[in-house]
Amino acid sequence: MSNRRTGLILDFGGVLTTPLLPAVLAFEQREGLPQGACLTALYKDEEGVRITSDLERGAVSQTEWNEFAGKLLGVPADNLMGRIFGALRPEPLMINAAAAARRAGIKVGILSNSVGLAPWDLYDGYELERLYDVVVISEQHLLRKPDPELFEITLKLMDLPAEECVFVDDTEGYVQAAEQLGLAGVHNQDPRQTVATLSELLGVDLTAS
Repeated sequence: MSNRRTGLILDFGGVLTTPLLPAVLAFEQREGLPQGACLTALYKDEEGVRITSDLERGAVSQTEWNEFAGKLLGVPADNLMGRIFGALRPEPLMINAAAAARRAGIKVGILSNSVGLAPWDLYDGYELERLYDVVVISEQHLLRKPDPELFEITLKLMDLPAEECVFVDDTEGYVQAAEQLGLAGVHNQDPRQTVATLSELLGVDLTAS
């Protein structure tokens, strides 16, 4: 593999955090909802898909989303996003790999579809502005992945061409969108495998402490 790539772009939720699905399933159990209720209401229901996309683009607020989703699920709206994803934790293998890449001189950026920044902030405590070279949160640009323009904005901020960058996401469709623009794509399903793949793509041992 080429070791000339000098940029690494990471999704946030499900890449720098533990996987999303177990957190959602834990929320459903706590709330007494049937397993799969969130997936059905928010990712299969047409209106649920629309308002979640609007949230990612910053067209609706997290509070508005909470109200809508609470009605769909039949649960209280108060801090609903925070309750759904409250079990997420940092993923140390990926966070350490990103730090190792930066130490090796590779630019590391974050490209994340927003879930709203208030009242609950998914990114709180992760020190994104300090630990990464570029941070792109979708709602701040009124776009969402997989919109090619959002990738182009990220590349411009990275000051790197697509061919020099690797993109990692836990959503396969977003990886494919990046690949169509010329980035190398990695679908994160297992952090250990992802770190091994990135080490090969970037020509740097990202397991080094």
